Amino acid sequence: MESLYVIQPDSVAIVDAADKRAILEHLSSIFAHAWDLDAGTVLEYLEERENLGSTGFGRGVAIPHARIPDLQRPVAALMKLRHPANFDAADGLPVDLVFGLLSPENSGAAHLHALAAISRLVRDESMRDALADAPDEEAIYGLLTNVSDRNVA
Repeated sequence: MESLYVIQPDSVAIVDAADKRAILEHLSSIFAHAWDLDAGTVLEYLEERENLGSTGFGRGVAIPHARIPDLQRPVAALMKLRHPANFDAADGLPVDLVFGLLSPENSGAAHLHALAAISRLVRDESMRDALADAPDEEAIYGLLTNVSDRNVA
């Protein structure tokens, strides 16, 4: 079984971001670099989705996501914030993990399945703690690829 989304080492980052706008800008840059996309276009789609309602998932996690043209399959990025920042989450808590998802424009069910997989991942308390405690991008990526390898088996 194929993973529901693709993540790669350069789509994982530890960053400083003071607020939602800075978080979305950093996330757009990571997507642009990792997946050869235009950062401005990615930001535009993420902000458009965010304007519909906050993607602050709760418990310190945000899952900004959007469907954009010119993608072949869902791709993901994960940012760990050095300091928690406000993201207008439903529970009112600041976020320190931001799991971004971009899917092809016409990927209705695939986008929802990938979002559900990310949601399950960040709801797992031990995984959430491990990601929060990971010392660097390599450790974070290792945790994520172990999960997706386990889900494929």
